[in-house]
Amino acid sequence: MAQKKTGVLPCYENQFQIDTAASGAEASYKNIADCESFSVSFDNGVEEWTPFDTEGWTRRLMTAKSVTISVTAKRNIGDPGNDTVAGLAFVNGRDAEKSFQWTFPDGTVISFPGAVISVTSLYSGDSTNVAPLEFDVMSNGKPQITAATLSE
Repeated sequence: MAQKKTGVLPCYENQFQIDTAASGAEASYKNIADCESFSVSFDNGVEEWTPFDTEGWTRRLMTAKSVTISVTAKRNIGDPGNDTVAGLAFVNGRDAEKSFQWTFPDGTVISFPGAVISVTSLYSGDSTNVAPLEFDVMSNGKPQITAATLSE
């Protein structure tokens, strides 16, 4: 079991894994090397209505949700996770889907089965830059959440 963590934590304790297995093969999750920064955005679908009995006050219900994780990394040729992401740069349709995991510092794992991986930058920059690998991971259906098992 993981040791229970409290207090503030550095962002680098978040880790990302991608399924590197060929389509149809048993999943093989690998970390993605050289990730530098990430941001997470939630797109929430909220329905609104104003019934007579609320005297003009709006009622709301969240009816939809999606997650996008935008990652900035460096291209690391030979790293299985990094190579898998880079290999999705020129594909479309179902070929751009890979299962993806986000492991929180406390050990909680958010799994995104068949996530859409959209590579947004690859190998570009000034002549003295390190080649980037930038990508968005977009949920494709409901993610699976596995809470950490922690000891005191």
